[in-house]
Amino acid sequence: MKYLSVRTPLLRAAAVSCLFLMPLSGQAAEDNAAWLKLEAEQIQKNSIPGPRHVPAKILPAPAGISPELKKDIEAPYNSPRWYGDHASTVAEWQSMIDRSTAATLKVVPVLRKALDVSVREESMGGVPVYEIRPAGYRDNGKVVLYIHGGGYVYNPGITGTPEAMLMAAFTGYRVISVDYRMPPSHPYPAALDDVFSVYKALISQQDPGSVAVFGTSAGGGLAMSLLLRARNEKVALPAAAGLGTPWMDLTPGGGGDTMNTLEWVDNTLISGRGYIARSALLYADGHSLKDPYISPLFGDFTGLPPVMIISGTRDLFLSQGVLTQRKLREAGNVASLQLWDGMSHAQYNNYQAPESRQVFQEVGKFFTEYLR
Repeated sequence: MKYLSVRTPLLRAAAVSCLFLMPLSGQAAEDNAAWLKLEAEQIQKNSIPGPRHVPAKILPAPAGISPELKKDIEAPYNSPRWYGDHASTVAEWQSMIDRSTAATLKVVPVLRKALDVSVREESMGGVPVYEIRPAGYRDNGKVVLYIHGGGYVYNPGITGTPEAMLMAAFTGYRVISVDYRMPPSHPYPAALDDVFSVYKALISQQDPGSVAVFGTSAGGGLAMSLLLRARNEKVALPAAAGLGTPWMDLTPGGGGDTMNTLEWVDNTLISGRGYIARSALLYADGHSLKDPYISPLFGDFTGLPPVMIISGTRDLFLSQGVLTQRKLREAGNVASLQLWDGMSHAQYNNYQAPESRQVFQEVGKFFTEYLR
């Protein structure tokens, strides 16, 4: 006598169908009923062409990430940069800057010890810089020029070096961190002038092919502005560049889709209408926000070195990275976009999170491919 098995295609299909026909009960039934109601509401709200209507929702941290990154993702809106206050005077700006600086100053010695890096203050091209070397460093003649972020207003002096320490520790490269001038005392073009001066001084000492440039956020925008200016002024370009969640478009309403879709989701930048909208105007100081040296996304991207862009799936600036990569490739350049699940803006600065190490190791491998 033959017995039919559920491995028989017909019976297997019937068994699967039965699973879907089984009635739900308890919480599962309530959840399903709520979802069906929401589905009907969303179909109705999105039944005609136009802006997308989405329901309010609670977003848990994604599965599969480290406990360290999960803690960062679930943290309250980033402090001390997000207070809900909106500076409009020099005194108010300075108060916000001072609060941020005081908080970061507490982190610097802890990070320096944990990463076992050396930090030495110097001057290059008439601009203060910090040279950072990893433990056991052996000079190979290659260097990363680092440009810190902070909305063009935060992280003066030594407080601009924490990410540069991570870069040195996790890549093994010597890093030069630029302490560029910032508003409210020094608006555009002071920051770009300082970065350009340091870059020219650096390549006067060594082959431009042994230099890579990296910046995060405002520093990423400055890194791209540096490339544009160097090319325009016929100064030799670096071997490669890295842009960490770069601020490429400072215009109101600009920056692409995620400036809307990830507003209030990103727990670092929070919203494009927060302090960064005001710092953009403070930095530009009356110059057009579409000036390519202020918003590099409006620039000509032809003839640039290979670029790696870093972002995360909750990064308010994710679309700016996407738009930058597309424009670089359309101009014939090598451009890589690397994404990390769940990360908000620049959320790769926790030295204890394995994802942070991955970010800098990816950047380091990219630089190694092109530095000579």
